[in-house]
Amino acid sequence: PCCQGESGSSVSLTIMSNVSYHISNLLEKMTSTDKDFRFMATNDLMLELQKDSIKLDEDSERRVVAMLLKLLEDKNGEVQNLAVKCLAPLVSKVKEPQVEAMVESLCSNMMSDKEQLRDISSMGLKAVITELPLSSSGLTLTASVSKMITSQLIGALGKQEDVALQLEALDILSDMLGRLSGALVSFHGSLLSSLLPQLTSPRMAVRKRSIMALGHLVPCCSPALFSQLTEHLMTELAKGPPTSVARTYIQCLATISREGGHRVGEHLQKVIPMVVKFTSVEDDELREHCFQAFEAFIRRCPKEMSPHVTTVTQLCFKFMTYDPNYNYDGSEEEEDESMDVEDGDDEESDDEYSDDDDMSWKVRRSAVKCLEALISTRLDLLLSFYSTICPALLARFKEREENVRADVFAAFSTLLRQSRVGSSHPGLIAADAVRSGVREEEPAVTLLRKQVPGIVKVLHRQLKDKSIKSRQGCFGLLSELAHTVPGALEEHIPALVPGILFSLTDRSASSNMKIDALCFLHVLLISHPPQAFQPHMQVLLPAVLACVEDTFYKIMSEALLVTQQLLRVMRPQGQTSTPGRFDPKPFIREVFSVTMKRLKATDIDQEVKERAISCMGHLVCHLGDHLGAELQGVLAIFLERLKNEITRLSAVRTLSLIAASSLKIDLSSILDETLSVLASFLRKNQRALKLSTLACLTSLVTHHAASIKPAALEAMLNELPPLVDESDMHTSQVSIALLTCMSKACPSSLAKISSLVLPGIFRLIHSPLLQGGALAAILDFLQSLVLSKASSLGYSQLMKALMEPFQSPPPESSALHRQSYVSAARCVAALASASPKESPATVAGLIQQVKNPGSPESARVLALLSLGEVGRSGSLGGCKEVQGVILEAFSSTSEEVKTAASCALGGMAVGSLSDYLPFVLKEISAQPRRQYLLLHSLKDVISASPACSLSPHVESIWSLLFQHCECQEEGSRNLVAECLGKLTLVDPAVLLPRLKQQLRAGDFLKSLQDDDITVRRVALVMFNSAAHNKPSLIRGLLGSVLPHLYRETQIRKDLIREVRPFKHRVDDGLDVRKAAFECMYTLLDSCLDGLDVLQFLDHVEEGLKDHYDIRMLTFLMLARLASLSPAAVLQRLDRLVEPLKATCTTKVKAGSVKQEFEKQEELRRSAMRAVAALLAVPEVERSPVMADFANQIRSNADMASIYQSVQGGDGGGAEGMDMS
Repeated sequence: PCCQGESGSSVSLTIMSNVSYHISNLLEKMTSTDKDFRFMATNDLMLELQKDSIKLDEDSERRVVAMLLKLLEDKNGEVQNLAVKCLAPLVSKVKEPQVEAMVESLCSNMMSDKEQLRDISSMGLKAVITELPLSSSGLTLTASVSKMITSQLIGALGKQEDVALQLEALDILSDMLGRLSGALVSFHGSLLSSLLPQLTSPRMAVRKRSIMALGHLVPCCSPALFSQLTEHLMTELAKGPPTSVARTYIQCLATISREGGHRVGEHLQKVIPMVVKFTSVEDDELREHCFQAFEAFIRRCPKEMSPHVTTVTQLCFKFMTYDPNYNYDGSEEEEDESMDVEDGDDEESDDEYSDDDDMSWKVRRSAVKCLEALISTRLDLLLSFYSTICPALLARFKEREENVRADVFAAFSTLLRQSRVGSSHPGLIAADAVRSGVREEEPAVTLLRKQVPGIVKVLHRQLKDKSIKSRQGCFGLLSELAHTVPGALEEHIPALVPGILFSLTDRSASSNMKIDALCFLHVLLISHPPQAFQPHMQVLLPAVLACVEDTFYKIMSEALLVTQQLLRVMRPQGQTSTPGRFDPKPFIREVFSVTMKRLKATDIDQEVKERAISCMGHLVCHLGDHLGAELQGVLAIFLERLKNEITRLSAVRTLSLIAASSLKIDLSSILDETLSVLASFLRKNQRALKLSTLACLTSLVTHHAASIKPAALEAMLNELPPLVDESDMHTSQVSIALLTCMSKACPSSLAKISSLVLPGIFRLIHSPLLQGGALAAILDFLQSLVLSKASSLGYSQLMKALMEPFQSPPPESSALHRQSYVSAARCVAALASASPKESPATVAGLIQQVKNPGSPESARVLALLSLGEVGRSGSLGGCKEVQGVILEAFSSTSEEVKTAASCALGGMAVGSLSDYLPFVLKEISAQPRRQYLLLHSLKDVISASPACSLSPHVESIWSLLFQHCECQEEGSRNLVAECLGKLTLVDPAVLLPRLKQQLRAGDFLKSLQDDDITVRRVALVMFNSAAHNKPSLIRGLLGSVLPHLYRETQIRKDLIREVRPFKHRVDDGLDVRKAAFECMYTLLDSCLDGLDVLQFLDHVEEGLKDHYDIRMLTFLMLARLASLSPAAVLQRLDRLVEPLKATCTTKVKAGSVKQEFEKQEELRRSAMRAVAALLAVPEVERSPVMADFANQIRSNADMASIYQSVQGGDGGGAEGMDMS
């Protein structure tokens, strides 16, 4: 080993000497008199330096740096440029003294008299700054270099006479502050005092760059410095400076508010009146800056702006209509009198002046943008906006300046989007729920519905405007409207169609214009009923088909999507041609030929191919009976597309659609080959393809079974067994549904099915993961097997296979999960109900199992649950013996058997109320020791029985429950409560008032203040349920409930006690705190607009330091808030990061138990998810605390790997943090 070490080091020395030899050669060439030699050598050096592997010895380092600095003064510009490019990679390759020497030389060259040298040196400095290391190891270098540069730049700023130098210095300073502000903390004070005087520089460019530099300084400077800056601006503005200086100061206020975020908040009381005062100065640019400042305040400090909202809104209303040189009432034409205005004259003449000098549009635009900021940050004021901002914006749709009009449309679209954000189910799906009365409509949407006629009246004229930007704005706004208030445009379609046609047929329109018009038409078609469009088919279809013929693939693809919807409009699925109905016949030929042309083309864009397949599929599905002889040709093309890897997924989906068409399309010409191709897809590894293929096969087997040959079925069957597996429940479910279809449609295939697939299905039944849809699919399948009679596996064999694993004594049977008992019992019941002849013998067998003391516990539990499931379907027929068996099981020593007996009794009573319910009620009174089990049975009965059959028994159940409300056991009391709640729903009109009467406190708010902590906890649980299921009930109460809710989130010392002799601490307040935090989490989803997010965050912050369960909840809340209201989270960032950091860096004590390790690991992952969500917020790394933490994660391997793993799933903040 010793020799090996020596040879290793000698190899690296050899490599190093080779490199230094190669570099010496290059350096020699750089001194050549021939500029081409110098150029080539510098280029080679640059390539060398970019290699990661390069290592330089000290001598080479010094020589390279000296040579490059010399080349910066080379006579040839190209050589100079290359030399600058070499500096950046050098920073990480040479040691500190060399970097410092480099920077010192660049700084002194920046002061040189030669302009070219100055430019090249400042480029060099910028390159060096971008490469300075941010990691903790390189911070000393970064700090020392930054200090050198900064002190030089501060000197340069003082040179009033040299504007070019000042501008360069300000530029470099902005770069440095933007990237390394943290390293310059000691300079912040002197930087501020050098930058402030520049705000009054005679040169506008100097002022602008100084404002930019201040903007970069603000996020990281101390609160005291920030106050000093704000105070300075306020003092100067109070002196009433000349207009041009006032502009600069107000612009600076807006910038520091945008960059410094919430810090301006505490100064707003003084700042706002000052800015308001300046809006009355007759200067358009100044007013624009004032509104930009307001916008920044609103976006960054929504809470602190609350008292000023009315003032600012009124100003916006006043100035969004400010157009002194234009008269909207009279003629559209205006005289255009030009008049020269001297430069530098701030006070403009009162006379008319030309449009080019008219800057009033900038004022209008900034006022509108300010309103948009208000709409997007204040969800809580949404309803009031509909009476104030909405009409004001509507009135400005007639704005003459297209840039401003685009912003008016954008602001209105934001209002529409916010109305969707307020609702917890955005989009078109919610519309059906509202129409069918399942969900109440959001109040904002109701207000908006009333405005629709007004909106359309203004917009439909503008859809024919010359300006493309305006039309795009109109379409965007109308699309938002169709999403927000689905169906609202139905009666306005005749008014909108001409506008859509105008953009589709306009020769001069850009392709984007056509795409926007097609997208809007598509939204309109999917959100409104077909009959609304049928009268316009004559004009719409030719225009859309012309777009399908367009040469640009994006237009083609959008137009095919629209054509597909128009086909649905011509004949909605399931409609037959009846007289008086819309007749699609005249249009079919043309649609067919245009679509066919696109379907046949192989040299077009992938998206167009897919959409052409889909569009033709819809044509065949809805109107295939009109295609005649053409149909077979189309089907042949579909088969070709099915065999092509690129288009196969689209082809599979399209064939499913055609197979299920109500027109019974004849597929016999392609069926055999299609089935063999589809069978091969089931082996592929692409999940989407597998699922679509299963759906397609199900559709084919259901509708075309008669034409399928047995051999084709067999090929399919061979592929199915591997798909029935617990690793992918959804695929299993779809596969089993296909098997059920096959067993019904082609009974001949059953023998094969049984032998191939059943083992997998039984494995699935005994899996703990089986539930829901997959379980239902299995029940269907087993019943179809028994009913078909052709199966070699009869009823008794299936029963035996189901029961077998439960018959073996422990330990084998103890490996079975609780869920598998329930699944198996449901399968037993399904088989019994499918063959009524065998059922009595099965029941008798099950009763024997329970009675037999020798049978293992697992078998008894399964038998009881099976009896319950059989009883649930009503096929026990009041068998008296069962009652005795159940009562006996209640006295068993095994908890599992008792629970199973209570489930069984509940199930039987659901199946035949009159036989078993009186028995249950009698036993509840007679058997106090079994009360808990019997109440469980009763709860099952109330939950699962229909109201009509329960109503005769309601009174007896009600009185019984009230007798037991005060029983000792908390578990029993909770069950009584659940039963009462469920029973009340049987007849709410009568029972709800009676229930309220019993709540003597009556008032929910009183129970939140009850002295008993359990009552408070249950009140919070009820509030949480209301917030989750019926948010409209509690929105009005938030003001009075939140203080009590927040009070319950605090840790109370008086509720923590020590249990001796173990010195173990117990926190009796934990459950109520948990309930409070759960309520907070629910409110985020359902009532965000009623919360003051900053106050909410105060309590989240406390929760981040609380017990394990609560921390897990608050991490989730924080991640949610980062996306819902990033501005508020940024305000509180510094306080939120500390507890996250603490969790991510905690190590479990050595020697702790395994659970401790797992808990801590889960906490760290959860905290890291919250960190990832924070890092996805734009501008988050401006916070020094957060930037520092992000660096810590990057440089710590353990934390970096957790970060990577939580990123893997959702890609949340991927761009937020570069892990390199």
